[in-house]
Amino acid sequence: MNLPNKLTLLRILLIPVFMVVLYWGFPGANYAALAIFIIASFTDMLDGKIARKYHLVTDFGKFADPLADKMLTTAAMLWFVENGQMAAWALLIVVCREFAVSGLRMLAADKGKVIAAGWSGKVKTASTMVCIVLMFLNIPPLLNTLCVWVIVLTTLYSGVEYFLMNKDVIATA
Repeated sequence: MNLPNKLTLLRILLIPVFMVVLYWGFPGANYAALAIFIIASFTDMLDGKIARKYHLVTDFGKFADPLADKMLTTAAMLWFVENGQMAAWALLIVVCREFAVSGLRMLAADKGKVIAAGWSGKVKTASTMVCIVLMFLNIPPLLNTLCVWVIVLTTLYSGVEYFLMNKDVIATA
């Protein structure tokens, strides 16, 4: 197993640690969980750079890396829903978009086409991770609401873009 895949596995293994720290609820647990989230998010950036630079892209990485990202961000957003920082409908939009894009990718793969992550998908991931970091800090409610809207709008935009740019996949399905 190469280094990028090990970093992806580390990110996946950090998710239950992240959640246990949050639910443990000791003083400063939010900041400890935030540190874990930042480390896990950093592995996302790092594994991709290493894989591309050293030609270490693998089928496992293509599958596990985006899955790990979705698991990490969804875990954080579930926590925010539980704590009243995010409405469940907002998380539902995120989850539905992820299922829809994953389904589109499966359809494309069945036809021998690979749908790479687009620019808007990368912006969505980066802005979501930044907003999650901000939401773990003691920010004013208005800024928290703004973060939720940034997550929702970048999620919707990137999802629509994936479908518009790949309408041929749907048309031939």
